Amino acid sequence: MQQKIILVTGGAGYIGSHTCVALAQAGYRPLLFDNFSNSDPSVIERLTQLIGPSLLVLRGDIRDLATLKEIFQTYPCYAVIHLAGVKAVGESVAKPLDYYDINVTGSLVLLKAMKQAGVSRLVFSSSAAVYGEKTIPPFQEQALLDPINPYGRSKLMIEKIINDLYHANTLQSVLSLRYFNPIGAHPSGFIGETPTGTPNNLLPYLMQVAAGIRKKLFIFGNDYPTADGTAVRDYIHVMDLAQGHVLALQKTEQREGCWTFNLGRGRGSSVLEVIDAFEQASGQNIPYEVIQRRPGDVAASWADPTAAQQQLGWSATYNLEMMCAHSWHWQCHLDSLKVQRK
Repeated sequence: MQQKIILVTGGAGYIGSHTCVALAQAGYRPLLFDNFSNSDPSVIERLTQLIGPSLLVLRGDIRDLATLKEIFQTYPCYAVIHLAGVKAVGESVAKPLDYYDINVTGSLVLLKAMKQAGVSRLVFSSSAAVYGEKTIPPFQEQALLDPINPYGRSKLMIEKIINDLYHANTLQSVLSLRYFNPIGAHPSGFIGETPTGTPNNLLPYLMQVAAGIRKKLFIFGNDYPTADGTAVRDYIHVMDLAQGHVLALQKTEQREGCWTFNLGRGRGSSVLEVIDAFEQASGQNIPYEVIQRRPGDVAASWADPTAAQQQLGWSATYNLEMMCAHSWHWQCHLDSLKVQRK
């Protein structure tokens, strides 16, 4: 039986690479599409070791309609998992035009190419950033949507566009996944998060401090209305998240519809709690300095994952300690790769 080809935009990125592995394990054939603006091309070699030669890789930008049309003409794509985009909250406040151009315009171009090719199944990478701060966590999918930064607003715009296309019968089955804070790495240590430049997220920055790449971690505020004053987030293992994409894809195969689901553990952890868990997992001391809050950050955010559990059969399986252990395993493997290249 021929494998179904799934186009994964942003497939070389952190979430995309792990999703490609999960798709292959589930019997699909991932077609990785990425411009490598925020991902390391060396991930392809490591992905091939995990997936095998069936991995398809193409380079390009989702804003390039001609390239997308050529892809759909060349490959019989069964569905699309749309992960490509920019995702740093603080950066989105400073560079809103970039976020609307890449995230919103890029999605419009992709959707246009899908329509022309007759591809009508879509899983979209949305974000918990669509909820904002007017709703008290845990967030349910029906909560008020009031994002407080351009990143969150760009994701909400795309959700609304997708919903309109479904009701216009352009998309047959579409599912938006609002996920919270992915961390961790593949248990093998072969792939993980490798941000270019200064990391925008807690775990990769923390890992670089533990590895001696950076002197200390900066905590953005300790005066939030939380138990220890630091921001609280719902951290989810990236492989749990990848499995969520597979289950979402399978739901689009089973019936027509338009759905939105949270993917999170359903509990929050503060910055200080994450530091403590990582220190225990790595055996490294993490020096840090508290500085002023970062624009666009909310005090606390965690999911109510009940709908995903009941309708997708999905649940998070890794705890915070295991996420930190896998992150450190990846960092150590990454350091060894750098030594081998010298």
